[in-house]
Amino acid sequence: MRLHDPWLLALLVLVPWVLRSLWRRPRASVTFPVTAAVAHVGPGRRARWRRLPDLLRALAFVLLVVAISRPQLGRSQTRVYSQGIDIMLAVDVSGSMLAEDFSLDQKRASRLDAVKAEVRRFLERRDGDRVGLVLFAGRPYLQCPLTLDHDWLLTNLDRAEVGMIEDGTAVGSALAAAVDHLEASDSKSKIVILLTDGQSNAGRINPRTAADAAATLGYKVYTIGAGSRGMAPFPVTDMFGNRRYRPMPVDIDETTLREIAERTGGRYWRATGTESLEDVYDQIDKLEKSSHEGLHFLEYRELYLWLVIPALLLLAAEALVGETWLRVLP
Repeated sequence: MRLHDPWLLALLVLVPWVLRSLWRRPRASVTFPVTAAVAHVGPGRRARWRRLPDLLRALAFVLLVVAISRPQLGRSQTRVYSQGIDIMLAVDVSGSMLAEDFSLDQKRASRLDAVKAEVRRFLERRDGDRVGLVLFAGRPYLQCPLTLDHDWLLTNLDRAEVGMIEDGTAVGSALAAAVDHLEASDSKSKIVILLTDGQSNAGRINPRTAADAAATLGYKVYTIGAGSRGMAPFPVTDMFGNRRYRPMPVDIDETTLREIAERTGGRYWRATGTESLEDVYDQIDKLEKSSHEGLHFLEYRELYLWLVIPALLLLAAEALVGETWLRVLP
């Protein structure tokens, strides 16, 4: 059961307006010059039902509002098979990811912004893949579990900011966390894409130990070292509030990243700019695919007629009793 246009239920706020006559004091149909003669006369039996037409109209209005929101009942379903792999993204959000040695739309961009843009482009071609996201700095943090809803994943990726986790680079812990979140998957192909721009200097798990665990479970790990070689421009704010750039040495442990990839049957890339980062994700896009099975509704039955017909009957009843049994003098 679902509503195709649930936002139309907002029209129910007009129900008090439809019922406005319930608290509006009725005008006298017949006036008397002297009220003492009729003061002892109470309301008749029909007078007690004078609000019935208003209630019928309000109920009909509610039914019509629900009807135009199109309630639907799924009545046929099928199992749909899609081709894809399970991917856990492990993205570094340490302070060094603020270095602006990448470019987007011919403008200088931080490493993190460039990664966000390339992940978005990468996911556009991976409709059948379940993808999850682990962010890490001084410790790992699961930002998004494995999901086929890439829009939701990208929303969570957009929320990723430098400083949201205590600073540091816990490569081993991040890899172990990504591997742990892949364990419940039944996909034939499971990979981790780990991107960092520094050396492992935090966390309780050695990167090689985490790589051995991934290899034992049969998971491939693709590692990316992001950042230019030599020095990288790092944005700072001076005492006058002006934005300036300070050269910062790039210190990526390529040996460890390459060893992680080799132990798990993956590959290591060094991305020194936007074009090379784009090329990395293009190569990962050529990986083997495996099948996923899901339940999808193919046909929905419209239920609005079951609401429209009673609503019309209520309106007809309102008109009938209003013009006959509950008719008042003009």
